[in-house]
Amino acid sequence: MRDLVSQLSPLDRRRFIERLARTTLGVALSPLLARQISAAPETPRASGGKAKRLIYLYLAGGLSHLDTFDLKPGHENQGDTRPINTTVAGAQIGQHLPTLASQFDKLAVIRSLNTQTADHEAGEYLMRTSYKEIATERHPSLGPWIQQFKGRQSKSLPDTVLIGAPARHPGAGFFDPTFSPLPIGDPNRGLENITAPEYLTEASFEKRIKLIDGFDKKFRGRFPQRKVQAYTDFYSEAVSLLSSQELKAFNLNEEKGEDRDRYGRDPFGQGCLLARRLIENNVRCVEVTCGGWDMHSNIYNGAALPARAAVMDKAIGNLLKDLAERGLLGDTIVAVATEFGRSPKINYNAGRDHHPAVFSGVLAGGGVKGGQFYGASDAAGHGVDRDGVTPSDFNATIATALGLPLDQIVTSPTGRPFKVAQDGTAVSALL
Repeated sequence: MRDLVSQLSPLDRRRFIERLARTTLGVALSPLLARQISAAPETPRASGGKAKRLIYLYLAGGLSHLDTFDLKPGHENQGDTRPINTTVAGAQIGQHLPTLASQFDKLAVIRSLNTQTADHEAGEYLMRTSYKEIATERHPSLGPWIQQFKGRQSKSLPDTVLIGAPARHPGAGFFDPTFSPLPIGDPNRGLENITAPEYLTEASFEKRIKLIDGFDKKFRGRFPQRKVQAYTDFYSEAVSLLSSQELKAFNLNEEKGEDRDRYGRDPFGQGCLLARRLIENNVRCVEVTCGGWDMHSNIYNGAALPARAAVMDKAIGNLLKDLAERGLLGDTIVAVATEFGRSPKINYNAGRDHHPAVFSGVLAGGGVKGGQFYGASDAAGHGVDRDGVTPSDFNATIATALGLPLDQIVTSPTGRPFKVAQDGTAVSALL
């Protein structure tokens, strides 16, 4: 018995607790409560960097740089998109981004991102982790890296939340499962399965808790180990979480209707609004995914680029506005990323194909110097002309803004050494 608990793997312990909570307590709170079953190991605390939080906005499918942030007016590759002026003199972006144009003084647009992969899944993995995907290792995304170096931020709420993320998201990678992000499929539905079933009254619930405590008391006395105590702590934290006011952070119905309309009533718009609410309530990292950018045909059709760009523009533009007005932008870094760009030449289907040679990304807030373009593509928008930035460099810049140590090695369970942004170098001109 002494070794029973310690022999369970972190994943087995989590599954055990999830099942126990559903059958004994009558509630389903996984994976939010499951992360309470073991404490995170003591880790070095990072220092420096103005950012305390990260909102990571991922545009899945490959954003067309020539139609958003890197226009080539007068060139045959430009297509139908026309430039518009921004709040910074001489800086122009695509016509479908008027809200972002009004917020350009907050944006640092990188026009020289580049990679070597034109595969969606491989490109997404690389962008989120700084590493190429391999069969023998799963690398962590940025949120769990923040928790690794800075510890847990909230005792009840998760450190990282993923909104609309794909099932193949790297998540906590090789870190302990307690680092796993909390997935939210539909921001409009928030955190589901957080209430007890109707048949379980408050008195009945309290009776079950007392019974559990009675069953465990003798065992706890015989084996006063941290991992055993973690199970007891789980129950008390579970009970307090059920009535916690912090769970309101997931409820978008707490927002005014007109504010929800500003962001857009689509999943990405509401996801960005939820991201704002979560960081206001002590969640450290929120990632929101916006798909639909893989435009191989009819890119200028109203349902393709113009519609997608309008969704992105309203959501990100109003997110930046609200963060600034609430005094949160200074210590919240907002990143806009995608796996690659689109081909400069319009194809025979009136669309643009995969193009990893050069593309654009955006950083804002958290000590980032806004109102600037960094790097450049060539005149045709085909390749990097100057100051190339890799996905690792992009993530190293985010990590530096957050005060994470770029050179500190963390060893995975397989004994391999890894760093938060692999060999990336932070772009100091952006910070």
